Amino acid sequence: MLRLAYFADDFTGATDALESLARAGLRTRLFLDPPSAEQCVGLDAIGVAGITRSLAPDAMESVLRPAFGVLRELGPRHVHYKVCSTFDSSPTLGSIGRAIDVGASVFGGPVVPLLVAAPALGRYCAFGNLFARYGIGSGGYIHRLDRHPSVSRHPVTPMLEADLRVHLGKQTSKPIGLVDVAELECSLAESSSALRRLVTGGHEVVLFDGLNGAHLSRVGALIEGLAERSPLFSVGSSGIGVALTSHWETGARDFPVAGPAGSPLLVLSGSCSPVTGGQIAWARANGFDGFALPLDVFDSTEELNQIVNSLRAGRNVVAYTSLGHVQSHVPADRLGAMLGRIAREAIARSGIKRVVVAGGDTSSYAGRALGIESLEMLAHLTPGAPLCLAHAPGSPADGAEVVFKGGQVGAPDFFAQAAGRS
Repeated sequence: MLRLAYFADDFTGATDALESLARAGLRTRLFLDPPSAEQCVGLDAIGVAGITRSLAPDAMESVLRPAFGVLRELGPRHVHYKVCSTFDSSPTLGSIGRAIDVGASVFGGPVVPLLVAAPALGRYCAFGNLFARYGIGSGGYIHRLDRHPSVSRHPVTPMLEADLRVHLGKQTSKPIGLVDVAELECSLAESSSALRRLVTGGHEVVLFDGLNGAHLSRVGALIEGLAERSPLFSVGSSGIGVALTSHWETGARDFPVAGPAGSPLLVLSGSCSPVTGGQIAWARANGFDGFALPLDVFDSTEELNQIVNSLRAGRNVVAYTSLGHVQSHVPADRLGAMLGRIAREAIARSGIKRVVVAGGDTSSYAGRALGIESLEMLAHLTPGAPLCLAHAPGSPADGAEVVFKGGQVGAPDFFAQAAGRS
C-alpha cells in the first residue's frame, strides 16, 4: 500500500520531494502524469510533477480535480499538494488557496494541514511568518520573506507578505489557524490539544510552524493523528514528507554523492534568480562555454548548433535566458519548451549523458519536451536538487541523468558539482 502520494506544482519542487522521501527510505518514483495502480506496484510513495504554479486558478482546477481523483483511487494514506518552500503564489497565478479548495472538496476530512517550513533547505516558519536563507547550501543570510533579496522581487509572484495566513487568506475563504512554535515545544498531548481546539473551533486550514527537525517530527505526529480516514490531504513544502517519515521512523537510505558525468555537462537555465545568475557567472569564469539564448527567436538553430559543437569538443556548456535579472515576460510554457527541445536535440546529436535544467517555472515544460515519463533518484548533489535517472521511452533522453534545479538552490559552484568535480 502506498504511504504517500504527492502532486507538485512544478518540476524542481517535485524532485525536491522525491529526494526527501527516497533518502528517508521510501521506495519512490516521480511521474509526469498520474500513474496507474500497476505502475505503483512495489513503491511506498509516488509523485506527480505538475505545472500548476504557472497556471491561473480555473486552469489549475481543471488539472487538479482529475489528478486528485486518480490519486484518491490509488488509496494512499496521505496525499500531499507540494508547493515551493517560499510559497510562491498569488490570487491570480499558482493559487495555493485554489489548490486547497479543490483538494478539500475531493478528499474531504476535517482540516487541511499546512506545513511550509523546510529547515534543511533554509526555510523556517515562526509565529506564522516565513523566513528563507538567501541561497540553499550557501550559508547565506536568513531573511523574512517580504525582505528577501530574490523572492520579494520575483517577476511573476513576488512575495510581499511574510505572514502566510495573510498571504493565503487572499486566495481562499477558508479560516486559517496556527499551531505555533511555542505550542510545538510543549508535550505531544498539549500540542494535540492546541490542534484540536483549532479544528473544533472551525478552522479548515491549520498552519504549523517549524524551526528544526524536532519540530517537524512533532508536526508529523500531529498530521498522522488526523489521518483517521484515508487519504488525508495536506499542503506544503517537502517538509511534509520529512515530517511524516521522521514520525514513521522509516530509516534513512544512503545515496552516493554524484560522481563524474562521463561526458560534457549541458546546463540550460530559464531562471532569473540572482543565485542562479551567480552560478552561471561562476561557470563561465571557470571553463564552461556560455551561450545567451535569445527570447525573441524560439525556432533558431544557430545557438543549438553552437551548443552541440562545444559538447562534441568535450566542453561543458551553460546556456541561459537571464543572468540573474528580470527577463522579458515570456510565458513559462514557451520558454520551458524551448529549453526542452534544445536538451533533446543536444542529447541526440552529441551523446551527452547528463543535463541540468534550472528554473522552477520552466522546468515542468522542459521535462515534458524531453519526453520524460518518470524519474528516480540516483545520487545526492545539494539539498533540493538530486541527480535523477530519466525514464523517457522513445526519447533520446531515456536513460539520461538529469537535474532539475530551482532558482534559489545551490552554492556558487553548483554546476561544477553537477559535472562531478569541485
